[in-house]
Order: sequence, then C-alpha cells, then structure tokens
Amino acid sequence: MIEDINIALFKSINHLAGINPVLDYLGIITANYLPFIFILWLAYLGFRKERAGKKIALYAGFSAAIGLLFNLLITSVYYHPRPFTLHLATLLIQHTAETSFPSDHTTIMLSIAFLLIYYRETRLSGIVLSILGLVGGLARVFAGLHFPLDILGSIGVALTASLLAYSFGPKLIEAYSGPGHQILHRS
Repeated sequence: MIEDINIALFKSINHLAGINPVLDYLGIITANYLPFIFILWLAYLGFRKERAGKKIALYAGFSAAIGLLFNLLITSVYYHPRPFTLHLATLLIQHTAETSFPSDHTTIMLSIAFLLIYYRETRLSGIVLSILGLVGGLARVFAGLHFPLDILGSIGVALTASLLAYSFGPKLIEAYSGPGHQILHRS
C-alpha cells in the first residue's frame, strides 16, 4: 500500500522529466549542485567576525555529519532500489544503483538548514535553506534518482541529526582543546 503510493507519487513528479529541456536542465542543476550553496553558506558563517556564527556553522557541520552517519547505518541494514533500477524513471542524471533510502543530498541540506533554525541569528537563513533543501529533494525525485519516501526519510533523519547537534554541539565545543580552539573559546 505505502509502496504503491510512493511509486504513484514518484511517477507524478518524474513524468515531467524529458519533456522540456529547460526544466530538465534546472532539475539537473538543482539535484546535483544545490548542496554547494549550503556549504558556501556555512563557510560564510564561519568566516564572519562574530564568534556565534563560527560556532553555529560548526554545529551545522556536526548536524550534517550526524545525518550522514545515520544514513550509513540505515543503508547498512535496509536496501531500497532506486527508481531507475526498477525501470520506472526517466533518468536525467547517471548514478550508481545503490540503495535509495534515504537521500544523502537531502539529508545534508536539511540537517544544516534545520540546525540553523534553532538559533535566532540564523533562523531566517535556516528557513530559506529548508525550503531550498525540500526543492533539492524534489529535484532528486524529478531527475529519477529517488522516491518521495526517500526524501521523507531524509527529513526525519535531518530533524534527528539537527536536534542531536543542537543538544550536544555546545558541549563538544566546550570540551574541545585541539588546534584552533582559541577561535572558538575567546569571547
């Protein structure tokens, strides 16, 4: 039942692929390269003078790393084929036939975005990046790489990862005394 809904939703999105070259191009660019905007935003936060921005950028990096670790754990015990391996997709981007659940791209983007929402200083950018992350996940479905439930799974992973990073990131920073610790600890 759920898989039937997943496939029907996938087909309703992916059937638009391969029809309009401009839409295909936008879908490919969004699906492949949107995560770089998130990385650039973290770099921007990290290089600002405010110490809070540096810490928040670091926490967001923790969040993405935790999200990817969860994805690795999930994919080590659960396999779900990608749509193109089932011959259901108009495939716009070549990809290996590894497990599709959850989407690493979407997990990275949303783990970063959700973490930013927790802090007043970055809340607006977190909301904007959350919307972009959802668009990026949708683009991965449009391009034939993921099912909609892969994206929903990534949302759950990202929420969990960001909450853990928000809860434990400050404690990790406080305990850190390695290279560059002066930047993080000065007032």
